[in-house]
Amino acid sequence: MTRIGLLSDTHAFWDERYAQHFADVDQIWHAGDIGSMEVARKLAEICPLKAVHGNIDGGDMRRMFPETLRFRCEDVDVLLKHIGGYPGHYDRSIIASLQTRPPKLFISGHSHILKVQYDPHFQLLHVNPGAAGIQGWQRVRTLVRFVIDGTNIRDLEVIELSQPAPDFL
Repeated sequence: MTRIGLLSDTHAFWDERYAQHFADVDQIWHAGDIGSMEVARKLAEICPLKAVHGNIDGGDMRRMFPETLRFRCEDVDVLLKHIGGYPGHYDRSIIASLQTRPPKLFISGHSHILKVQYDPHFQLLHVNPGAAGIQGWQRVRTLVRFVIDGTNIRDLEVIELSQPAPDFL
């Protein structure tokens, strides 16, 4: 059994609650637009980090994290990409991978829209964890936790984070 903490679109924003909510996970996965090496470092201090770079990530992030990451977690084939779309509206850049060898779990970020949706066409679960940072139009910041146990993806929970208070001097 592997406990996963999933987030995306931090845009260089660090919230101490990431560490609090991911304290008991075995791995953290970041679906891109990390925004800074400092955020990546802090996440990796909690537990092992798997991540992809996003469209706002600079050269240092692009050298450290690939655009697309495919790996196995337990008996689940996972595909992670920042700009990937969602069932029925996949991005052109990922459609060939989905058609030739669909994963069991496809994770993308970018839209800042939390979405968990089963795709019967490709027989995969798609998860977009929404946005954990403060950059963007989202009203609710979100994190996701779930468990992979053999071939099962279970116990998915959405964690809503309130917006941080304005920093007045």
